[in-house]
Amino acid sequence: MSIPVPVLLTLLVLSACQGHMAALLQTSNFLKESIRLLSVLLETEVSCDKMNVTNIFADNKHDNDMEILCKATTVTWEGGICHSYLKGISVNLLQLIRRKSTVHKAPCPVAAGNTTSLKDFLVNLRRVLQRLVKD
Repeated sequence: MSIPVPVLLTLLVLSACQGHMAALLQTSNFLKESIRLLSVLLETEVSCDKMNVTNIFADNKHDNDMEILCKATTVTWEGGICHSYLKGISVNLLQLIRRKSTVHKAPCPVAAGNTTSLKDFLVNLRRVLQRLVKD
């Protein structure tokens, strides 16, 4: 029993498309879950809201999205002492970087310099993630 070549090619193309779609859905899920965690954190009164963290958004005109996410992974991991959701966000961002970038290896170094409150950092991060979901 032989299968015609056009049928085999069609099956091959469909299986490749499903793998790509599954990867996109996983990426989307990491982004959406991180946005959800950020929203919960921003609605919750935590004692370290005013804690200063490195402001990776101050001069990110030269940074691409993956570099911003890589730096955000570092900042959220360091802020994990404040709230466990930050570690969850950091893990999600780490998974995104591993799936999407061969250049960046998280956690990325973050230069000391400008600082901002943790709350402002989280607002900016949520805005970036929401933009990425729309794209």
